[in-house]
Amino acid sequence: MNIALKFWSGYVRATHRWPIIATIVPFIPVVAIWSIVANSGMFPRAFFPAPVDVMRSFISLTYKGILPDYLQDSLVRLLFGASIGVALGIPLGILIGSSRLAHRICWPVLLFFQAIGDIAWLPILLIWFGFGLTTMTFVIVYTVLFPIVLSTVLGVQSVHRDLARAAQSLGASPMRVLWEVTLPGALPNIITGLRNGLGYGWRALIAVEIIVGTSGIGFMMFDARRAGSTVEILLGMIVLGILWYIVDAWILAPIERATGQRWGLVTS
Repeated sequence: MNIALKFWSGYVRATHRWPIIATIVPFIPVVAIWSIVANSGMFPRAFFPAPVDVMRSFISLTYKGILPDYLQDSLVRLLFGASIGVALGIPLGILIGSSRLAHRICWPVLLFFQAIGDIAWLPILLIWFGFGLTTMTFVIVYTVLFPIVLSTVLGVQSVHRDLARAAQSLGASPMRVLWEVTLPGALPNIITGLRNGLGYGWRALIAVEIIVGTSGIGFMMFDARRAGSTVEILLGMIVLGILWYIVDAWILAPIERATGQRWGLVTS
């Protein structure tokens, strides 16, 4: 019992000093089970490759430049589409959240289009724009837009009206009230919407690359299916998981947490 407690306290101290340990350790049993099953001969290696096979494929595709190029294509598409979605979503959310007239006009339309999934647009997008960047950008923008708009609306409406009235009574202009009262108060919800929107956009990008792409991680996985290369499919899945974990846990979550702490929503 004492040995277990000493081990646990050492683990806690180590993860506090090197947080990456807390990220890696939970995956060790997963990789171990995967390796045991793959090496047991229960399934043919061509259908169920071992972790070492995936690692070899990673080294090979990286050395050839295929994986870095496809990864770059996917990230550029996500960044481009997400930037447009953010630029449209936050102002639209502020407008709907702060104006009753805008809310009455836009809210039914917003809910209508929210119910239409991003992939449902693909047939008509292929007719309009064909197999290209425009189609992929539309799907990403469409996917990113709704979480950001809805979270921004919630954030704006959660700001207490008395704060705006107090600022107005002190002579603040509507723009100053918006900039110094409404936006800071809505920021925690906006950050949460950005986090959710980018996550949905990342998944939508992979889906649309599988269907209409000619490059990118999604295309690599689908192209590997044609060649029967399960190792490259698994490699693509692992790259997707690792990449999004890095973006979400190391970039978006700290920003969200810092914003919540700044406005008293999170204490630690």
